[in-house]
Amino acid sequence: MDPKKSRDHIVDIVLLAFRAQRYSLSESHLGVHFPPYLFEAFLAQPVDDDKSTAKVGNGAAVFTLPKRKEEPWDQLMLSAADKEIKKDLREKALIRHQEKLCAASKAKSEKQQAEKKYALTTMMKLEQEERENIQKIKDFERQKTTAELEAWQQKQKDQRHTETQIDTREKSRMGICEAKAKSDLTNNSGLKSRTLVELPVPRATGSIQVTFTPRVFPTALRESRAAEEEEWLRKQAEARRVSSDALGDLKDLKEEERNPDWLKDKGDKFFATGDYLGAVNAYSLAIRQNRKMPALFSNRAACHLKLKNLHKAIKDSSEALELLTPAVPANAAARARAHVRRGTAFCQLQLYTEGLQEYQAALKIDPENAELQMDTQKIRDIIQGSAEEGQT
Repeated sequence: MDPKKSRDHIVDIVLLAFRAQRYSLSESHLGVHFPPYLFEAFLAQPVDDDKSTAKVGNGAAVFTLPKRKEEPWDQLMLSAADKEIKKDLREKALIRHQEKLCAASKAKSEKQQAEKKYALTTMMKLEQEERENIQKIKDFERQKTTAELEAWQQKQKDQRHTETQIDTREKSRMGICEAKAKSDLTNNSGLKSRTLVELPVPRATGSIQVTFTPRVFPTALRESRAAEEEEWLRKQAEARRVSSDALGDLKDLKEEERNPDWLKDKGDKFFATGDYLGAVNAYSLAIRQNRKMPALFSNRAACHLKLKNLHKAIKDSSEALELLTPAVPANAAARARAHVRRGTAFCQLQLYTEGLQEYQAALKIDPENAELQMDTQKIRDIIQGSAEEGQT
């Protein structure tokens, strides 16, 4: 410890070579804690602890303690014999230190509360200003809308007033014209009588019945072959007429199995699923009941092609073509399919010339079919290649 008395009104105390962690100061007591040591100084005279300062660092602690009275001290600290006085000073210093801490804590709490109150007041003020601004904008927009509405209503009112004036002037003008017309009619009554007498008598009314010949085919009469079309219709009607004699040995069949159209649909479903034998059986049963439906023979020919029954395919295709007569636009697609299927069977039998004739017949019916054109050209190439090999 190094006490200094540089001035009469200040006491300097310097503690060297330690690391202080905390200290306490009252007007007559100074305590410094630097574990494991505790330094206490019981001052001989009181000092102003509120104005006192302390600097701790670099292994030293410097305390500057202003005196209560500006006068020299005979001694810095009380002697060791004054134990009771020291005890009393220590307790008072402790109480004063606690009071200072409580006061500081209370001041800090009051400061925080004041800051919170100020922040809340400021926020409320800002929110109030924002609400006022929003209300001003609303009032301005309301006034603007009201002014526009009043202007529009005034415009409508002026327009109606103008229209009323125009109607009034028009009615006045019409009244003048009518009066003038009445005057002219009065002056020219003889001319009016002659004009009415010269008007022609109204014509008698009547009705004209118009009938049209019903047409089954969409082609015009001048472009169709009526006799051939009528023959085709007759054959189609006959094909759908089931003879009771043909069903004598089919009495055990269900009601739908006795319907050729139902059997045809059944065969189509079998063909779509790849059950070609089932499709052949369905078509065959339908043919037994009605041999006048060309679609049954044509579809069974397609099944025989899948099963490699080529001769049967040719036979069924020929049956279908025979039933598809006369050649009319309504059965053009069916005839083209029958020719293609018979031509395919001929080609698979390596009878390419006959197959080419069938494909050419189909191409003549449907000349715009690109796939059919391609297949026909392939058959020509095969025939030409065979001819060239024979010449070689």
